[in-house]
Order: sequence, then C-alpha cells, then structure tokens
Amino acid sequence: MIISILGIRGILLNRRNILIMSMPIESMLLAVNLNFLVFSVSLDDMMGQSFASLVPTVAAAESAIGLAIFVITFRVRGTIAVKSINCIQG
Repeated sequence: MIISILGIRGILLNRRNILIMSMPIESMLLAVNLNFLVFSVSLDDMMGQSFASLVPTVAAAESAIGLAIFVITFRVRGTIAVKSINCIQG
C-alpha cells in the first residue's frame, strides 16, 4: 500500500519531465506485483504467483514502448517536457 501511495505521489509531484513521471508508474507495478505475491501466499493459491510472473513482461513492454515514444518526441520537438507534449493530438 505504501509503495502505491508513493507512486501516486510521485506522479502528482513530478509533472515537468515525462521520463521522471514514468518511474513512479513502474513502482506502482511493483506494488501490484508484491500484492499478488503476498495474497497468493496467504490464500495458498498459485494464481497470484502466476500473475506475478507476468507482471515483469508487461512492465518491460511498457518501458520499451514508452522509451520509443520519448525518443521520437525528443527528436521531433527537442524536449520531453510535459507542457510540449500536451499539444500532441492524433
């Protein structure tokens, strides 16, 4: 619970750089993964552990796609500031 609250707080406080905003999202994924493991052990069920093994693959895919978007945005606009990303519409 504390890790997810810190992740939400990190997103709300760091609104200048989109790269720094993505780090608390990863910590919230870590909190969800930890909750899966804890409840899986406490309920004696393997389903939470199987979900916990899938979370790192989702986190890696999210990081790769996010980094590609950051690189393209930096090449086009010259910055990855949140203020300049607000004008992206598709």
